[in-house]
Amino acid sequence: MDRRRFLKGSAAATALLSMPRLACAQGAKTLRFVPYSDVAIIDPIWTTGYSTRTHALLVWDTLYGLDETLQPQPQMVEGHVVAEDGKRWTLTLRPGLVFHDGSKVLARDAVASIKRWGARDAFGQSLMAATDEISAPDDRTIVFRLNRPFPNLPAALARPSALVAAIMPEYLAQTDPFKQIPEAIGSGPFRYVKEERVPGARHVYARHEGYVPRADGKPSFTAGPRIAYLDRVEFVVMPDPATAISALQAGEIDWVEQPLIDMLPILRKDPNIVVEVKDPTGMAGQIRLNHLQPPFNNPAIRRVILKALDQEACMDAVCGGDPAVKRATMGFFPSGSPMASDAGIGALGAAKDHAALKRELSEAGYKGERIVFLSGQDVPRISQVAEVAADMLRRIGANVDFVAADWGTVLQRITKRDPVEAGGWSCYVTYWSGLDLGSPATNSPLRGNGVKAGPGWPTSPEIEALRAQWLETPDLAGQKAIAEKIQLQAMQDVPYVPAGQYFQPVAYRKGITGMLNGVPVFTNIRKG
Repeated sequence: MDRRRFLKGSAAATALLSMPRLACAQGAKTLRFVPYSDVAIIDPIWTTGYSTRTHALLVWDTLYGLDETLQPQPQMVEGHVVAEDGKRWTLTLRPGLVFHDGSKVLARDAVASIKRWGARDAFGQSLMAATDEISAPDDRTIVFRLNRPFPNLPAALARPSALVAAIMPEYLAQTDPFKQIPEAIGSGPFRYVKEERVPGARHVYARHEGYVPRADGKPSFTAGPRIAYLDRVEFVVMPDPATAISALQAGEIDWVEQPLIDMLPILRKDPNIVVEVKDPTGMAGQIRLNHLQPPFNNPAIRRVILKALDQEACMDAVCGGDPAVKRATMGFFPSGSPMASDAGIGALGAAKDHAALKRELSEAGYKGERIVFLSGQDVPRISQVAEVAADMLRRIGANVDFVAADWGTVLQRITKRDPVEAGGWSCYVTYWSGLDLGSPATNSPLRGNGVKAGPGWPTSPEIEALRAQWLETPDLAGQKAIAEKIQLQAMQDVPYVPAGQYFQPVAYRKGITGMLNGVPVFTNIRKG
C-alpha cells in the first residue's frame, strides 16, 4: 500500500474522531461504524465490493427481502400472482413508497432498475434470459412475461449481497449498466448525505423520514419491517486495525465490521464489547485470475496454480492469531452448504512439492510472463492471503510483480481488460460471503460467460450449460448431483482458485441492541 495514502486515511479518520460533532448530529442517535474498507464506489451494481453492498442496503430497498433462513419474503411488494403455468408473474408494489427526493416509487422505476441490475448480476442474468418482457401497466404493477418457468424469481430479486437488485428512480436506472450512477438516491430506510462525505475517511447516512416499513412480518435480515431507530449512521474509515480497536474500546466507535483476528482475544476480555459471528455462511477467499491475458489465458497453467495453492496456509495467515476462529478448506461451494462436495478436491489438500510444481508450470506452457498481482493492503484478510499466494507463485518459478494498493484502487483497476503493459492485471485476492457462493445461481465468480462475467472474464460453455440445468432442476438431490459436475468442470477450467474459508466475527459496544444476523444492516438497531 502507498504509505502516504495510508497515513492520510488514518490521519483523516483520527481527525474526524477528535473534531466537535456537527450541529446537525448533536443530540441525535448516531451510530459510528468502521467498514472493512472505504466505500469507493456508490453504485450498487457496479462492483461486487462488500463495502458498496453495505452502503446499498442502507440507501436502497428491494422488491423482496431475505430472512435469516435465506428464504425470500415480500419487501417493497405487497405480494405476487403467478399464472400461465409459471410464465407470468404479476407483482404489486405496496403503497406509500417514496424516494429520498420526495418522488413516489412507481412500477416503471422498478422495471428500469431490474433491467439494469439484470445486465450485471449472475442471478439477474439468468432471470433476464428467462424473461421475454418486463412491463409496468400501471403505477403499482410489474409484470414479468417469461419464456419458461423461473420459480426462483423472488430469490433473485431478494439477493442482499454482492450486486443488490436496488430499486432506484427511472432516470438513474437508465444509466448504462457499465457506467456508474452519478448519485445515490433510493427509497431505503436511510438516505446518503453526500455533502458530508470525506473521501477516504467518512460517509454519512440520515434516517429517511418518508420511509414506511412493512406492517407485517418480523425483522429478519432484510425481510420484515425495516425500522430505522437510528437518526444517523456514520461510516468511519480506519485503515489501521489497531486504531479502530482503540476507538471501539474508548467508545468513540460503536461497531467494527471486521476486527483484526489477532486482536479478538483482547476484545473478548473487555466487558463493554461483544464479539460474535453474525454471518454464519462465512467468508471464502479466492484468487481471481485474468482469463483474457497471458499467462492465465492458458487453462493448463491455471490448473497448476489451483494445485499449488495451500488453503490451510492461507487461512492460517488470516486466523492464526486466534485458534477459536473457525476455518475450513473448500472446493467451489462453501463448506457446510447444501451444494458442497468432495468431488475432485483431493489435489487441493495434497502436500505441496514446489520443485515438481515448478516443472509442471513450465510444461504447461509458462514462459516467464510478468504476473501483476494486485493486493488490497488496507484489508488484512486480503493482504495476508495475497502474501501467501504471491510466495507460492515465486516458489514455483513465476515472475511476480506484486502491486500493493488500497482496496478501492484495486476495485477500480480490476475493471481494466488491457494487457499488463498497458495498466492491466493478472490476478488478485478477493473474498465472497458464503451467502453468495452457496449455489450455482448466486455463485457469480463461477460464471463462465466470458466478457459478461465479473473481472477475470472466464469462458466455460460446459459450466454454463450445467448451471442452466441446475436452475431447471426442482429437487435437492438432483441439484447436488449437478453441483458435483460443476465442481469437477471447474477443476478443469479454473474460473478462480479457492483459498479457504473462515468465519469473521464482528465487534460492537454492548449498548448496541437489535443487531440482526447476516451481513451488516442498520435497521432494527437501537443504541442505548
